[in-house]
Amino acid sequence: MDDIRIADNPTRHRFELQSGNEVAAFSEYNELKGSLLFTHTEVLPAFEGKGFASRLIAHALDDVRKRGLHAIPACPFVAGYIRKHPEYLDLVTEESRRAFLR
Repeated sequence: MDDIRIADNPTRHRFELQSGNEVAAFSEYNELKGSLLFTHTEVLPAFEGKGFASRLIAHALDDVRKRGLHAIPACPFVAGYIRKHPEYLDLVTEESRRAFLR
């Protein structure tokens, strides 16, 4: 399972994790001015339990940071990932950070 590739697919408005030649997981987004609004993350059933969603979201959030954007985590998985990984909290707008603090 080392044949993993993660990339933005802007045509489909989603980040995709491919295992071999198959899309194993994806996270959909909408582009807004200065932000990516993450709406849905899914791992296909044959690939569940391998940590692919976490790898995918880490990559997506790193890409958001590189592009100088904010992340709007409407997707519950993305929101939960940010709660568990506060190193990404700076990607959420200052007004929204309270929702991520315990």
